[in-house]
Amino acid sequence: MYYKKRFLVSTFLFVLFSFSLIIPVEAQASWVMWSQTYGGTENNYANCVIQTSDGGFVLAGKWLVKTDELGNLEWNRTYDGADRFSSVVEASDGGLVLAGDTRSYGAESADFWLVKTDESGNIEWNHTYGGADFDRDFSLVKTSDEGYALAGYTLSFGAGEYDVWLVKTDASGNMEWNQTYGGAGNDYAFSLVETSDRGFAFAGSDRLVKTDGSGNIEWNKTYGEAVSNNIRSLVETSDGGYALAGYARTLGAENYDFWLVKTDGSGNMKWNKTYGGSRHDRAYSLIETSDGGYTLAGETRSYGAGNYDVWLVKTDGSGNLEWNRNYGGELNDRAYSLIEVSDGGYALAGETDSFGAGGSDFWLIKTNEQGVPEFPSWAPMLLTLLALTVILAVYRKKLAKTPNNQSYQEPNNTSLLKNSFFLKN
Repeated sequence: MYYKKRFLVSTFLFVLFSFSLIIPVEAQASWVMWSQTYGGTENNYANCVIQTSDGGFVLAGKWLVKTDELGNLEWNRTYDGADRFSSVVEASDGGLVLAGDTRSYGAESADFWLVKTDESGNIEWNHTYGGADFDRDFSLVKTSDEGYALAGYTLSFGAGEYDVWLVKTDASGNMEWNQTYGGAGNDYAFSLVETSDRGFAFAGSDRLVKTDGSGNIEWNKTYGEAVSNNIRSLVETSDGGYALAGYARTLGAENYDFWLVKTDGSGNMKWNKTYGGSRHDRAYSLIETSDGGYTLAGETRSYGAGNYDVWLVKTDGSGNLEWNRNYGGELNDRAYSLIEVSDGGYALAGETDSFGAGGSDFWLIKTNEQGVPEFPSWAPMLLTLLALTVILAVYRKKLAKTPNNQSYQEPNNTSLLKNSFFLKN
């Protein structure tokens, strides 16, 4: 009887200790991490992710996926004619607005496509914009007048081969104006922002262009120190300047590195930094973080477990590296979109060949503010069950060694004297 009581007391203390380890994980929601894949046997990849007003997420690529705050699928939609969606924003009525390109509507070649849905992803209206040739959208912003602006490139209009094309619409998607920008060569816009003065800035290749609210150029800058560079993401920074991210290959180098450029409000470069290893590393998405630094996401072949892995790089406000993380398996895994979420952590969206149903699948990754994977939300329950399972197994083993099985000898009275003194009522 004495050993039974001692074992029960020990069990009680062990369970309390287990909960002391588990409860802080639940209490610190910003440290919860999870990842989810979405897809079938065909290749799918997410070009963008946003956090919606209900705390969930929306991912867009060849189709549209809505999840709750833990990445559990709520609904998904496909739309006839969608080649791909490059961007999505939440509308003021709780619905969604998507931009991409389509070959099924408009002219014979690909056209810009703007689609408005309700909060369940059902189409309310859609518009195409384009000419007789190839026109492809890469970025969408909701403007301060409740309209929309799209940017990409066009072969239908302009001065050269591919030219930048900027299209402005009203709240119902009706075109208000459009402008082309470019020379005799190829010019692209991969990222667009509405600026604090209600103008626009767009970036692509090695160029940053600032316009007024009607699309008229105010200035443009190129950043061509590298032999080959590609700007893929742009933000207007809290100091009124700009930050650009992409990838660059310097003279004599064989591989690309992550590239971060900081400018003043007139586009003059203040500094630039590269991050990478001995193989290709490409950044596709950039945010300015709440602490005044920057976080970049993309792909790395220099680090990680497989071929290409997702790479997340955090810097301070001067571009100095603070930490970096990689995520992935044995095959190719990439991040094309990055956001800072309401709990201070990050959400990354892209594609994975290493996980999921087959081929490439949408991949949504949630991290804490340090980019560190932590326990998912079900971990406390699982750890408790494991602890109880171990306790029961040990207890059964103890019961198997009772006097009935003659596996031990009763301690003598002398050895029990001190203990029995404390156990008396």
